[in-house]
Amino acid sequence: MNIHCMGFKVELQEWVFWPEREDLSIEFMRLLAAAQEGGTTLAECWATAGRIDFADDNSWYREWQKIADTNRERGDAALGNGNRLTATSNWLRAVNYYQAAAFPYDRTDRHHEIATERMRECAGKYLRHRKPGGEVVLIPWPGGYPLEGYFLPASAGADPAPAVICIGEPGQRKEEYLSKVARYAGDRGMSVLAVDLLGAGAGARFEEIVGRSDLEATVGLIMDYLVERDDVDTHRVAIVADGWGSSFVARGIAFDDRFAAAVCDGGIWDLHERAFLRDRLAPVDAQIAARPIVSRVARNIKCPVLISAGERGWLKAERVRELYDGLKADGRDVTLKIFTSEETASAQGHADNTTLANEFIFDWIAERLGIETG
Repeated sequence: MNIHCMGFKVELQEWVFWPEREDLSIEFMRLLAAAQEGGTTLAECWATAGRIDFADDNSWYREWQKIADTNRERGDAALGNGNRLTATSNWLRAVNYYQAAAFPYDRTDRHHEIATERMRECAGKYLRHRKPGGEVVLIPWPGGYPLEGYFLPASAGADPAPAVICIGEPGQRKEEYLSKVARYAGDRGMSVLAVDLLGAGAGARFEEIVGRSDLEATVGLIMDYLVERDDVDTHRVAIVADGWGSSFVARGIAFDDRFAAAVCDGGIWDLHERAFLRDRLAPVDAQIAARPIVSRVARNIKCPVLISAGERGWLKAERVRELYDGLKADGRDVTLKIFTSEETASAQGHADNTTLANEFIFDWIAERLGIETG
């Protein structure tokens, strides 16, 4: 089924708004999904999209920057009038709009730097004025590159609380987790540490870390930081790999047995790549092709793992099920949830309906951490 609206074509099955710009279509889908969590509003998204002129390369930036500025200024005015809740709501929306404005540009571009600076400013205001207040934290990384995170405590109480680390693939920003996952963790009594690999500041030296051969060691460094906090129950820490597209987090927890639960690919991408290489070698060496596929990553993971995937994700659902069956047969403690197109949340990273996915994901985490949600 198709809908024609505001001068562009919407294919509901594939969520393609501008067929010639799939990258911007995916970013727009993220913005629409964020509306369910208060990260945007549908009216502002549709109105802004309708003003974009694709004959002008900078139109996307100008329109999202404009609506972001409007929300930032509205939030500042609300705080000045003593309306803290309205202020934090507007800053949260501004964060996502600024992220969209920066999206098409290279990190060294001035447009990207301006939008990112304002995004981080609004995120800082949101953290300072939310209840309970959050904080910006720095996590040391060898070589002088600091990882930056946002810590959102579960409550203002003094008792150590269970916590969940939220981290995406290299290049994915932590700011979107402020609206995307914080509510689900907080409602279940969990603190959140949202982290990315982009470092501190708008002009972070991302290329210095993304190419490291020991990138998965980041996961252990983040856990090192959490265990030093008095307000975290270090025996009940989970990790969520948002939008998994590689075994980055799975490799990290395979080297660290301090996690109580994990939502990631569970080593599936590692298995998939090994199978691909084996099949490439099959015509040359039949003996190699006949060997069973072994995943050192999966076998070294000690905690329960949830593999949450979409039917329309990068890896076909049938292949995910096949690899999952292999993990189960090998005795791994894994759970598989595949969201279908009919129920939505079926796109890569559940980008079309993060609400549905997060309800399932955080219920699963709460059960593994022994949290009562009834």
